[in-house]
Amino acid sequence: QKTSFHRSQTLDFKNGYAFSRLPREGVGGDTLFANQLSQDELDDLCTKGATLTYGQVKRPAPSRFTPAFVTYDKKVLKFDAYFMEEVAISAEEHYRIRQVGLYYYLEDDSMCIIEPKVKNSGLLQGKLMRRHRVPKNERGDYYHWKDLNLGIDLTIYGRTYRLVNCDSFTKVFLESQGIIVNPPEELVSDPYTEQRRTPVQKRIVPTGPDPFRQFLTYDTKVLRFYAIWDDTNCAFGDHHPCIIHYFLADDTVEVREVHKRNDGRDPFPVLMRRQRLPKIFVDKNKNFPSCVLEITDHEVQEWYSPKDFAIGKTVTLLGRTFLIYDCDKFTQDFYREKYGITDFQPVDVNKKPLEKVPQVIPPYNGFGIPEDSLQNCLSLFPKPPRKDIIKMLENNLKVLRYQVALESPVPEDKNRRFILSYFLSDDTIGIYEPPVRNSGILGGKYLKRTKVTKPGSTPENPIYYEPSDFTIGSTIEVFGHRFIITDADEYVLNYLERNAESFPEATVQSIRDHFLPRKVVVETASSGFPKKDLDDLIVEVQKELKLQEPFNTRQFHEAFHHFDKEGSGFLDKARFLTVCDRFNVPTSTILLKKV
Repeated sequence: QKTSFHRSQTLDFKNGYAFSRLPREGVGGDTLFANQLSQDELDDLCTKGATLTYGQVKRPAPSRFTPAFVTYDKKVLKFDAYFMEEVAISAEEHYRIRQVGLYYYLEDDSMCIIEPKVKNSGLLQGKLMRRHRVPKNERGDYYHWKDLNLGIDLTIYGRTYRLVNCDSFTKVFLESQGIIVNPPEELVSDPYTEQRRTPVQKRIVPTGPDPFRQFLTYDTKVLRFYAIWDDTNCAFGDHHPCIIHYFLADDTVEVREVHKRNDGRDPFPVLMRRQRLPKIFVDKNKNFPSCVLEITDHEVQEWYSPKDFAIGKTVTLLGRTFLIYDCDKFTQDFYREKYGITDFQPVDVNKKPLEKVPQVIPPYNGFGIPEDSLQNCLSLFPKPPRKDIIKMLENNLKVLRYQVALESPVPEDKNRRFILSYFLSDDTIGIYEPPVRNSGILGGKYLKRTKVTKPGSTPENPIYYEPSDFTIGSTIEVFGHRFIITDADEYVLNYLERNAESFPEATVQSIRDHFLPRKVVVETASSGFPKKDLDDLIVEVQKELKLQEPFNTRQFHEAFHHFDKEGSGFLDKARFLTVCDRFNVPTSTILLKKV
């Protein structure tokens, strides 16, 4: 009832070497009992004859079986062969001989064909046939090593290979198997390849002038001249630097224009294409339409040649005049060897530097500040004037404020008061007029923040107002309007005193004298008189003055300052009563006595 009859594996590989081992199972997987004796003892018993018993002598044990693929592992027969390939598309060769190597692998009777690769052969070379068992005929037979020998034709897949030689191992193997190896043959070479390897005979050059000889002799040899094309006679003409190339191979000339960055010209390097240039024309009829026809040798008496070009010469090429001022080293060597010229001193064609015309600044037109308007004269794209960043950071938010009065013949302008602000960060001035109700004048910004020049300064050298110019009673002229400084902020006095070394003594003393009466009044008011009683007294005086006829407070203050000749801020009782009588203030009341 067995269904499995396979045998156990007895061959194995270890560390790359083949070896045999005893089977572990029997046929079909039956259990094998371990032998009590070793294999060597069993072999001895099989070969030892019987001495104590009668019977037939046992035959010796057969030799150990080794498969063919183990015996012939890595053993290859190598034959040198060639085949002829037909070439139908070439006029120079009709067939091609291709040399190959045929390899026969003894372990599995497979074959492969490899053609050595030849550089730049243009053929698909390498492995022409992969390794496999090659069929011999249509009956299903395969090629065997017994079919291989030297001097025979082997047809494989319709291609016939001629075996001509083999290596020493192949010869020894075939002879050991009883095959008589034929003598080797010579490996046939490809006739076209041998023809290409033969040296080409040099052509006999004729003694006369030959264009082909000139081409072979002077190919890739070019004379280079540096020239200037003077085009100043035309409108918007200029001196164009050019390079003239003279090709010795065919006596042609090419002119290239040298461009520079931002030269304003189109980037076309070739000014004249490579061509033969006529030097002298043959006399011909003026009505001949030569402008529309190509120039032939019959119309030209002489063409330009290397002798027509030299340093310092002026040549006319197609109506353009070029002055040659220099050449390269190869050109110098050519003229030195052929014409014996030794003077190659270059001509100086550099333009003389133009005299620098001083820039004339136009007069100031009155728009904007002079520094800002000056930038339009210095650059096509004006930039704002540079500011003193350190000064702006040190004097940021520092403003000196003054009260000014407008000096004007108009009666309505006499009572107008303005606040003049001087910004220390950038020396600008802004004027603001506080609105006054029912005055008929719209207050607000009178002058936006800007720099103001002093009278008499010129636009070329403007002189701007500085804090040292602002003193009590001084006149400030702002764009045709005159202002008189009547008062200042206390911050002005504190700033001038902190930086007294930076300002004139007269400016600081003027502000001190102006604030001195105020300090005296403050000191007097705080000398012991109760502040509450003083405030009550002020309220009573204001109520009393409101009962009087329309009272002009400004004129009342001016009268006090008028009688205070010394500017001390004090008036004696007699002068005080005189001022009160002038303004119809009753001087016999108890309130006046308190004051």
